[in-house]
Amino acid sequence: MTVKQLRAFLAVAQSLSFAQACERLHLSQPALSLAIKNLEQSLGGQLLVRTTRSVALTPEGETLLPIAVRLLADWDNAEDLLRQHFTLQMGKVAVAAMPSFAGNRLPAALRAFRDAYPRVNVAVHDVINEQVLDMVRDGRVELGIAFEPATLDGLQFTPLYDDCFVAVVPAASELAEQSALTWAQLLEQPFITLQRPSAVRLLLEDSVIARHGKLPVAFESHQLVTVGRMVAEGLGVSAVPQLCRQQMEELGARCLPLSEPQVSRRVGLLHQAGHQLSSAAQALSETLLRQVEKG
Repeated sequence: MTVKQLRAFLAVAQSLSFAQACERLHLSQPALSLAIKNLEQSLGGQLLVRTTRSVALTPEGETLLPIAVRLLADWDNAEDLLRQHFTLQMGKVAVAAMPSFAGNRLPAALRAFRDAYPRVNVAVHDVINEQVLDMVRDGRVELGIAFEPATLDGLQFTPLYDDCFVAVVPAASELAEQSALTWAQLLEQPFITLQRPSAVRLLLEDSVIARHGKLPVAFESHQLVTVGRMVAEGLGVSAVPQLCRQQMEELGARCLPLSEPQVSRRVGLLHQAGHQLSSAAQALSETLLRQVEKG
């Protein structure tokens, strides 16, 4: 039983006229008759009784009629729904992003995406770097935005940009008067940082400990906003990705270039390797790449 055969049967059953059904379906009489004949053969019995003057439904035809109406309506609805998803007239996509990106660059990209695809819903999960990787691997989100992992382990990584860390100091401190700082200068002050297992914290420790020893951590927090506010209050200094510079300065801190060593890490898009992205996820990926290129 095919959709074409069901449409032929429904057109005849509703009009009780082969001529009218031919006009409705834009089919010739032989083609329509063949479709009905093939349907009856596939089901094993007669559905229509046809004379030179009239067409009537057999009891089996009466049984099939409401089923055909429902099946064809479901088919048309499914076609329309998928077409809307493929053309991004509607749909949804879930993305997980580390806080430094979610709170800074992501909103502008989402605005551009919404302008282009206003009926596509985007669910954003603002989670630490390690959770981004887990959510993509587990299939809870299609896309992730995070630092490049040391091992991909089933993930595909598309670079967006390299992010260098900057020093964050109180705006009223003597350090704020400098044009740039070294790690040696920064670590003379109480250090404020994110708690483990934050990727930012682990990256700073891996990059700095070998050269300058243990970080003199005075305060820890789960949120970058809290780190920025504590620095602004003069409780210590910190180092954050360049991506967070505007956010830190809006909180009242000052950001400066930081070297010796210069700490950087690639940020990019993640999705399951070998997994075909939905149309909505693909469009969001392309939007993010364009926004990064525009700066």
